[in-house]
Amino acid sequence: MTFAAHISPPIIHTEQLIPYFSQWESASSAADILSGKIDLRDIEVWPESGAQSQEEFIEWANHVCGMCCLKMALAATTGEVVPILELTRRSMPYGAYVRQGHHIRGLIYAPFVEFLKHEINVSARVRVELTAEDIAHELQLYRFFIASVHPSIRHPQDVPPRTGGHLVLVTAVKQGVITFHNPSGHNEATQSYVQLPLSQFARFFAGRGVALMPWVTQDA
Repeated sequence: MTFAAHISPPIIHTEQLIPYFSQWESASSAADILSGKIDLRDIEVWPESGAQSQEEFIEWANHVCGMCCLKMALAATTGEVVPILELTRRSMPYGAYVRQGHHIRGLIYAPFVEFLKHEINVSARVRVELTAEDIAHELQLYRFFIASVHPSIRHPQDVPPRTGGHLVLVTAVKQGVITFHNPSGHNEATQSYVQLPLSQFARFFAGRGVALMPWVTQDA
């Protein structure tokens, strides 16, 4: 099965509508999940994740920010909403996630790119040693950039203890302002079309990520 057989570039990409999804399935519950007010077991819409059991949903919900970014990108470009755990399971044979005892390691970029190519027919490339300013160039070549940032980016006034550890879907960079969807945003302002000055985003950015869906179709 192929989710996106071919993606043709639109005439105007800056106006593209990108649906928002939470990695916890319930965007309205995100703040209470993060504060500990509720548990993942309280999320009644967990079947929408594509999990085969509530236990599977609970095990994976905190690890699928990257797949949530992919889900949003696919929904924007194909109109198809593919459950996060369905994408995750399909990526496992490629090594996009690795189990180490009870620990889950991933998203691992290079296997993720292979998964995209062979399972979804989507081109992507791993990018490293970037500055926040470099993302603008990536978006001239690709529709989206999945960026590694510290999860505390939902509180942009804070100084993060380090960079990386979480993934967001960058959709635009214009006049020094970056726009992104954050799968673990805690309210509407920190979830969809979040806008930050590049200098502020840079504090959280680990300088790496995955450029996704080229504007010009690439040869296999």
